[in-house]
Amino acid sequence: MNYLRGFVPWIAFAVLSTLGWQWGALAGLVLALGLFVQGRRKGTPLDTQVLEISTIVYFAVLTAFSCAAPTSPVQHFVGAISMAWLAITAWGGLVVKRPFTLGIAKRQTPKEYWNMPIFLRVNVVLTAAWAIAFTLTAAVLAVLDVMQAGTVASIVVQVAGFVIPAIFTARYPERVRARQTA
Repeated sequence: MNYLRGFVPWIAFAVLSTLGWQWGALAGLVLALGLFVQGRRKGTPLDTQVLEISTIVYFAVLTAFSCAAPTSPVQHFVGAISMAWLAITAWGGLVVKRPFTLGIAKRQTPKEYWNMPIFLRVNVVLTAAWAIAFTLTAAVLAVLDVMQAGTVASIVVQVAGFVIPAIFTARYPERVRARQTA
């Protein structure tokens, strides 16, 4: 579940935003910077830290904005906006042929597999699954925010928006490996 490591800042933001969106944004930024620095110290190449870099940019902007305008109505839509940012990150990676899951997979896969078409294809499929999940989650959260459905509904949707693609990410490569060996 190394995939979830990169989402720790987002999860912390979702939890700590209940104390104030500024605190959630700041926690997300600090954790994102920590993950990025930790990766760089381990020698992780920049091109495999797409998610971390995207997360830093998002939380740096959100932290600055939330501190400058703490009562902005944007705070009521920040869950949907966050998921939309993740969707843009995932879709953008697919467009430029650098799926964000590729960087994560390279950290746990021997280098001799990196250029194999099946390795690349699996990561395109995984990133597409995350992109779809983020997009749908952002849309549902936006509707819930407009309807003022409440925190519980938003939490359930956000959790599903991470858990469903995480389960797919854990299972899909195994299914592909099983098909390859059959």
